[in-house]
Amino acid sequence: MDSDLDGMSREQLVAEVVRLRNAIRAHRDSSGHALCWYHPDLWSLLPEQSTARPVVPEWPVFLRGCIRYRQSLDEQLADAPRSSVEYPGDGA
Repeated sequence: MDSDLDGMSREQLVAEVVRLRNAIRAHRDSSGHALCWYHPDLWSLLPEQSTARPVVPEWPVFLRGCIRYRQSLDEQLADAPRSSVEYPGDGA
């Protein structure tokens, strides 16, 4: 799957590592509503194309998952700053 790396020079490999690290940092540094968003830009950094589409949970199941995710943030990041900023929407 990662045979594209085999033919890369050291400089190309370093550039690839930097590119991937920057993408990981951008994802890591997301905050607020961006924490629970669909991230195809990150996945597009992989060399292979995928037509896989995520399975989207039904609303009640999805909301329970959101609540559990938010609870895990309380446990893992208990002293993180809090915000009451509403999601701005997409203008649609």
